[in-house]
Amino acid sequence: MIKSVCLSFVISAALATTAQAHFQKMIPSTNVVSQETGRDVDIDLTFTHPMTNGPAMEMAMPLQFGVQTHGKKTDLRDKLVAKEVDGKSAFDATVTLDRPGGYAFYVEPVPYFEPSEGKYIIQYTKTIIDAFGAGEEWDQMVGFPVEIDPLTRPYAIWTGNVFRAIVRHNGKPVPFAEVEVEYANDGSVTLPNDSFSTQVIKADANGVFAYAMPRDGWWVFAALIEDGTMAAPGSTDQVPVERGGVIWIKTEPMN
Repeated sequence: MIKSVCLSFVISAALATTAQAHFQKMIPSTNVVSQETGRDVDIDLTFTHPMTNGPAMEMAMPLQFGVQTHGKKTDLRDKLVAKEVDGKSAFDATVTLDRPGGYAFYVEPVPYFEPSEGKYIIQYTKTIIDAFGAGEEWDQMVGFPVEIDPLTRPYAIWTGNVFRAIVRHNGKPVPFAEVEVEYANDGSVTLPNDSFSTQVIKADANGVFAYAMPRDGWWVFAALIEDGTMAAPGSTDQVPVERGGVIWIKTEPMN
């Protein structure tokens, strides 16, 4: 009986871990800047579980946080302001966009060791903002080891539209790559069960995936690839590194 109870506890813990995937959150106050919205964009950086609306996890100062536009990268780490979410460290930033263009905001977090999975997680995250109707550079690549290359313009998307993209690893398409999808739930969506927390899809033989978003709001896509090893904390043992190419996009209702 004791063995049975212990086994049930381990299985339950594993299922809870699987149901609640970790995502590097990077949500701007708007992804289409205009005269009406103003030039300032507020960006929320939190390491969390979006669909269950938390709990947040500890986020260290990122290795990279910046923006790319017109082929030029600008380091924005001096814009980061520390905050707490669920008692854990997170960051905010406010950036002013002064001219038309496509802006790729990106962040490379410090590797996070997940004890329950015995591996490090690195989520290379980006989101694209259009400024003043430029309509340009929405498919620009930042140059991360794992990155999502959008085939659908990743802003001004209606709810119910299909988002298509290519998963790339070191620039090359990844056949049958696994992609996790979650919605940034504000508590208004009740899950039928934990299996609905993270949607899981696979790319095709060309590394292309597609997903129709059923609700307006922010959605995150994470293409996950095991690549390399690192020493576990406090040990010389090497453990796997899961590198995720992550993109955040927003859908709007057609009223």
